[in-house]
Formats: sequence, structure tokens, C-alpha cells
Amino acid sequence: MKKISLKIHWKTILLFMAVAGPGIITSNVDNDAGGIATYSMAGARFGYSLLWSLIPIMVALIIIQEMSARMGVVTGKGLSDLIRERFGVKITVYLLVAVVLTNFGNVIAEFAGVASSLEIFHVSKFISVPGAAVLVWLLVVKGTYRSVEKIFLYACLFYVTYIIAGLLAKPDWGIIGKSLITPTFDFTSARMGMLIGLVGTTIAPWMQFYLQAAVVEKNIAVRDYKHSRLDVMVGSFVVTIVAGFIVLTCGATLFKAGIRVETGADAALALAPLAGKYCSALFAFGLLNASLFAASILPLSTAFVVCEGMGWEAGVNKKFSEAPQFYGLYSMLIFIGAGIILLPGIPLFPVMYISQVINGIVLPVILVFMLLLINNKKLMGEYTNGRIYNVISWMTVLLLVGLSLVYLGSLVRL
Repeated sequence: MKKISLKIHWKTILLFMAVAGPGIITSNVDNDAGGIATYSMAGARFGYSLLWSLIPIMVALIIIQEMSARMGVVTGKGLSDLIRERFGVKITVYLLVAVVLTNFGNVIAEFAGVASSLEIFHVSKFISVPGAAVLVWLLVVKGTYRSVEKIFLYACLFYVTYIIAGLLAKPDWGIIGKSLITPTFDFTSARMGMLIGLVGTTIAPWMQFYLQAAVVEKNIAVRDYKHSRLDVMVGSFVVTIVAGFIVLTCGATLFKAGIRVETGADAALALAPLAGKYCSALFAFGLLNASLFAASILPLSTAFVVCEGMGWEAGVNKKFSEAPQFYGLYSMLIFIGAGIILLPGIPLFPVMYISQVINGIVLPVILVFMLLLINNKKLMGEYTNGRIYNVISWMTVLLLVGLSLVYLGSLVRL
């Protein structure tokens, strides 16, 4: 009996390893330059007091990502493809425009992250940014889905630098435990704004499109869906742990010293005199890894969204000649985004501001479309949401809609 159990155990692990990738990659990419900046600011301004919020945010992320993966497995189609088929071309075009604009703003931010992280190591942006652009372009254009996915999974491992940096910062684990068990709900306007920012930076529209497209391209069978669901859960858990360590690193150092930061690079520089040069270097290296990672995925996600929505050929496994629109859009986003960073006097904050405004508008709309699609029995068959899952899902969506609208209102008032 033990031998049989062991064989089943190893078979389960091997099946999970074969299916794993889309969920882990999608979640971890969300810890990009903008995400690291948000988590750093949360720790620097509010210490450990907002750490508790990452737990319900993780639950919401799992629910939303699980629906995306399930639709991909069952239908074999991407999200924008399904939206076009069920709701028409006009609505799809509006969504495509919004997603492209917000993703392009984020791509620019990723190359800004590359530049600022390597400037800490005294590397000029005129060397780092063109080099990064060529690197991420070659990765996708010359690779296959399997090779690209392996590199992305290896990139996920480098997020451990934030965990090490957090340990080097010597946080007060007793206070951290207390803030998680008995959270304070003292919501001033600044604290509420940061809470909404944490939600917005953790759950983004592009994630649902990329995850579903990646599941489809990997050809995951319905019989293996339970392993794909585990992939989503592992990814959501890992990204939350990393985000938590970024918050507590800055909470243990910058918050105590009264230092406020606006970017991940600011946080890395400020950590040197407080937690040591190794902590600072690890934080900066994590920012570089995250920026390169996201600079690859965000243009890729955008290319998938547009090509699926327009009915064009798409996929990393296809050659440039087989999917010219897919690779053309991917290339354009990378090289124009990188080129903008090299121009003098470019106002990066307005670009990021506009992308966040669009993000706040698009996210609730995407979530509503997802729930309408996943509850369509003709489309999903026996894999529609159950009653309890629907209640939880709609409550999550309504909460996210409310938070997104408040976030959008706060941005408009700036």
C-alpha cells in the first residue's frame, strides 16, 4: 500500500510540474516596478499596520485567477476572444484600446525600473535600457513557449531576494504577528488611499488576459485542471509573501526613521544606511529582476489581448511570419517604451497616472464580463460557478468595483 501511495504521490507532483507555470508567472509579474513602489510606500508610511490587508487581497486574487484559468482550460480560447464572440466587436475594441493604453504606460514604468535599479550600481540608462529591450525582445521572438516559460519560472525564484532583505532588516515579528491577528481599521483618507492602491497594484486587468492566454497556449486538458488550479493558488500565495516582505522591510527601517519614498529605487537607496549595503543591493536587484520580468510579460499580454480580440494569429510558438501582428505589436511596445525612457524631460508620473486611471475603469468591467462568461452553461457546461462560489465571486467583484471607483475618484481629485 505504501508503494502504491508513493507512486500516486510522485505522479501527482509530476502532473503539477507539467501544468504549472501560467498561474505562478502571472501572479509574480504583478510584483513589478509599480507594485514594488506601492508596497515600499505602504511600509514606509504606515509600518506594519496594512500587512493584514494582503490576506483578503490574496483570496480575491485566487478567486479571480481561478476563473480565468478555468475558462481557458474548458473553452480553449483567450478572454478577449470570448468577449468578442459573446458581446460583439464594438465592445471588444473599446476594451482593447483601454488595455493597450494602460499596459503601455506600465511598460514605460518597467523600463524606468530597469534604469533606476541599475543606476544604483552606476550603470547608465543609455546602456541598461537598450540592453534590456533587446534582451526581452530576443527572449520571446527567438524562443518557444516552453523555453520562455522556463526562463520566466527561473525569474520567479529571484524574488527570494526580498525575503532575504526582509530578514536582514530585522523586523519585530511580535508586532507583525499582532498586526495580522488583530488588524486596526483606522481608515484615514491617506490610509484608505494606500489600501486601495494595494488592491489596484495586486489585481490588474492584464493579468486575466495573460493567464487565460497562457493556459490556452499550454494546451492544458480539462482532466488536469485541478493541477492548474493549484498553480494559481501557489502563485497567489507566493506573490503575497513577497509583497509582505517588501512591506515589512520598509516598515522595519524606513518607517522607523521617518523616511518616505516614491519608488522602489528610492527604497533601495534609503535602506543602505539603515539595514546595510547587502540589504540595499538585494532590494535593488529584486527591482531589476521584477522590471525585466514585467517588461517581457506586459507587452506579451497586450499582444495576446489585441490579436485574440481581432482574430489574428498569436502565440510564442509561432514564427514571426506566421503571426506578424502579434510579434509586431510586441516589438513596438518594447522598443517605443524603452525609447521614451531615453528621451530627456519625459514626465513619467503623468504617464503612470493616466495608466492607473484607465486601470481603475477597466478592472471592474473585465470582472463583470468574466462572471457573465463563466456562468454561461452553453459555454462552460458543468464547469460554471456553483452557488456559493458565485456569491463569494460577486461579493469580491462588488468590493473591487467599489474600491476601484474610490481609487479612480481619488486620482481624479489629484
